[in-house]
Amino acid sequence: MVKEIKTIGVLTSGGDAPGMNAAIRAVVREAIGKELNVKGIKRGYAGLLAEEITDMGSREVSDTIQRGGTILQTARCMDFTTEEGQRRGAEVCKKHGIEGVIVIGGDGSFRGAQKLAEYGVNTVGIPGTIDLDISCSEYTIGFDTAVNTAMQAIDKVRDTSTSHERCSIIEVMGRGAGYIALWTGIANGAEDILLPERYDYDEQKLVNHIIENRKRGKKHHIIINAEGIGHSVSMAKRIEAATGIETRATILGHMQRGGSPTCKDRVYASIMGSYAVNLLCQGKTNRVVAYKNGDFVDFDIDEALAMDKGIPEYQFEVCKNLSN
Repeated sequence: MVKEIKTIGVLTSGGDAPGMNAAIRAVVREAIGKELNVKGIKRGYAGLLAEEITDMGSREVSDTIQRGGTILQTARCMDFTTEEGQRRGAEVCKKHGIEGVIVIGGDGSFRGAQKLAEYGVNTVGIPGTIDLDISCSEYTIGFDTAVNTAMQAIDKVRDTSTSHERCSIIEVMGRGAGYIALWTGIANGAEDILLPERYDYDEQKLVNHIIENRKRGKKHHIIINAEGIGHSVSMAKRIEAATGIETRATILGHMQRGGSPTCKDRVYASIMGSYAVNLLCQGKTNRVVAYKNGDFVDFDIDEALAMDKGIPEYQFEVCKNLSN
């Protein structure tokens, strides 16, 4: 017999991502349509431990789908990485009658959901991270908005870089993953794209490429540098010293996490939110919603966390070929 769930909780954890509000809204409205109670848990696992829990209805998520950030706020919580904190989190859920929790976040957030499931709370994860580094899914909430924000900013830097005949190093976010760098590098026509998964730290090759392009009449040189490599400012100084060409570093930073989500992030996040509620209603637990091969599916969290994800070989070849 599948135990009937009457009350679910929803939280956002880790870094915020545009589209999280669309997912929260979908969770609340899908649950209400199934006559479930919904509890919003503020500030992720930190708020769970502090019992920052509030009832959520349609009014609470009205006029939120177009907003960036997360209306539930988010935080990182070291206490929840401990067995004591995880047990306490499960106890808080049971105290408030929460039988299932939907966790919107990245792989660290899913590890927390995994532990709650071990203590008897049904859990479903939704991938919410601009980094696109959830191995089981080809899409994560916020990536599309972040990559478009970065692309537009890089176009603007290119304009001034061309005017001043500069080399520009533009650092994009992504933690240890190079997907934002890969996509913006291709979309912005960058001359060099540095990915943590592939970079050999041979700056002489960059120097040679810049000099060769300048001899061929190129008036600018754009290098997209992933956050996982970093050190863009010191890299710019070394390249300027080696080439004699004015070189500037621009670090786009947290602007990539903000802003109104794109249509894709709103729609996909909404579908994932509804999907997660349906999984809980089916009595499922320890699952993560994913987008794979053109469809929305779900995986066991243990399986999902064990998967590896690298830069697709063909996309990397395209990236190299088009930057010549």
